[in-house]
Order: sequence, then C-alpha cells, then structure tokens
Amino acid sequence: MLETLLATSNDIVPLVLRLTLGLVIFPHGAQKLLGWFGGYGFKGTYGYFTQTAGLPGIVAFLVIIGESLGSVALVLGLITRFSAISIGIIMLGAALIAHKPHGFFINWQGAQKGEGFEFHILAIGLAIALAITGGGAYSLDLLLGSYL
Repeated sequence: MLETLLATSNDIVPLVLRLTLGLVIFPHGAQKLLGWFGGYGFKGTYGYFTQTAGLPGIVAFLVIIGESLGSVALVLGLITRFSAISIGIIMLGAALIAHKPHGFFINWQGAQKGEGFEFHILAIGLAIALAITGGGAYSLDLLLGSYL
C-alpha cells in the first residue's frame, strides 16, 4: 500500500502542480494554525469553525492541520496523493458550506458579501491531478519510493 501511495514518475508537470497548490494553500493554513497573514491562529479559527460555523471539533482540527501541514507536504512532495486529496476535500467543503451562497466569482470589486467558489474549483482540479500523478520530479515520494 505504501508503494502505491508513493508511486510517481520523474515528470516535471506534477512538480509544477504541487508547488502551485502548496504555495497557494500555505498562507491559508498559516492563517488558521499560526495566526500569520492576518489570521486568527489555531484557537481563534477552531473557535470560529466549531461555534460559528457549527463544524464538529475533529473536522475543524483536520481542516486546520490539513491546510497548514498538507500544503508543506505538497511543496516537499511528501505523501503527495494523501495531501492533495485532503486539500481537495477541504476545498470542496469550503466551497459548499461557506462560498456557494456568494455565487461563482471571487469578490474583486467588493460588490458582494463574501467570496464565490471559483478559487476552490481550481484548487480541487490541481488536487485531483496530483492524486492521479503523485509528486513527480524532485519529490520526497520519488526518493522514498526508490527505496521500496
């Protein structure tokens, strides 16, 4: 099973995909876990997710950890498939729960009360591609897989 999880080619395309997704998601995870980039940190985010958004505690915890550590794992190419699928599920949940009521488009002009879900569709697409391809070139998956 570990061999399947780590399996990948030395292709450059998955490298581009995982760096793009990992680097875009990292600031969001750092907001939630560490309070960086204007975020509320773990305690504030956990409180919002559980008290205001009504998510179960375990889901709130997994979202915070999934975005923060999952994005770092993607950049490193470590358990790429698992990290990508996790981030894809988080993005699907965010799109359906928090962003669907605001429509498709990102709120570029500040004309709506929230952000749409177009960003989430792009992130989900990248995550699906990585779940299929694995980490690719310069990934720890490729390195670790060579030892199996």
